[in-house]
Amino acid sequence: MIAVGTGKALKIGEAGDVDVVFVHSRAAEDKFIADGYGVNRRDVMYNDFIIIGPTEDPAGIKGFKDAIKALTTISKKGALFISRGDDSGTHKLEIQLWKKAGIAPQGKWYSESGQGMGAVLQIANEKKAYTLADRGTFLAYAKKIDLVVLCEGDKALFNPYGIMAVNPAKVPSANYVLAMAI
Repeated sequence: MIAVGTGKALKIGEAGDVDVVFVHSRAAEDKFIADGYGVNRRDVMYNDFIIIGPTEDPAGIKGFKDAIKALTTISKKGALFISRGDDSGTHKLEIQLWKKAGIAPQGKWYSESGQGMGAVLQIANEKKAYTLADRGTFLAYAKKIDLVVLCEGDKALFNPYGIMAVNPAKVPSANYVLAMAI
């Protein structure tokens, strides 16, 4: 097993270095299949994303149910936001949300870490910043950080996970039989 973000997992699948990919970015998964690299995608589980930040909530988004409104408010207030910036499923969703908000995140208030979710939570905690996180990772870190959930419940924050076999017709080294046995 190799634990990496969605973008990297799909690239590893394309290279034939794994037989199965387990990811969470439906648009990227659909492209992986359309490009011929994946077959037999199945829904596996889900959690949700949340926007978290410091208890002081300088942007004033506590209780928001609309992720676009929350991100727009963070941007307008110039409140520090830490992005994964790593092509993961979380980062892909974040980029979609900014695009829907009509915002190109940049400037002193926006920082891409290029790190995994755990590191981003620690950075956001140290800098008293906002971030987009999956609920599962947030709960795993909740006792180690002082960040709180400020925006949740938006349908756009639904986080489904899918699993698919690497297509042996496109990637001859893929072990389809083993992949389907998992």
